[in-house]
Amino acid sequence: MGFDLTGKIVAKFDTIQRSATFKTREFVVETNEDINGRTITNYVKFQTVQDRTSIMDRFNVGDGVKVHFNIKGSKWEKNGQINYITNLDAWRIEQMSMSNSGSQIDTPPAFSPDPDSQHSIADDLPF
Repeated sequence: MGFDLTGKIVAKFDTIQRSATFKTREFVVETNEDINGRTITNYVKFQTVQDRTSIMDRFNVGDGVKVHFNIKGSKWEKNGQINYITNLDAWRIEQMSMSNSGSQIDTPPAFSPDPDSQHSIADDLPF
């Protein structure tokens, strides 16, 4: 099950090589929520793993984003002590333009092929 959260990037960190075959990169998104006239600010730390660590290269601190993520939990035991770890694994990040009236996703223009090239595409069909 996937989740998403919209906010502003307030921190991004370097990629860390955790083992020979595993790397992570963390970043923090600030969100604001109005509850009964009070603005509540939350700072949510996400991680990207493996080939997704490069996703953050195209974003800067201060950018508005929509983060798509999964919640992952694991159990960790050492010296008879049990710990539980929860990670928010980001798998997609979209640029957002933040405004007072809300946020909007910045999407690239829709693909529209050159009308002249469509004719040649149709001629290449085997049926």
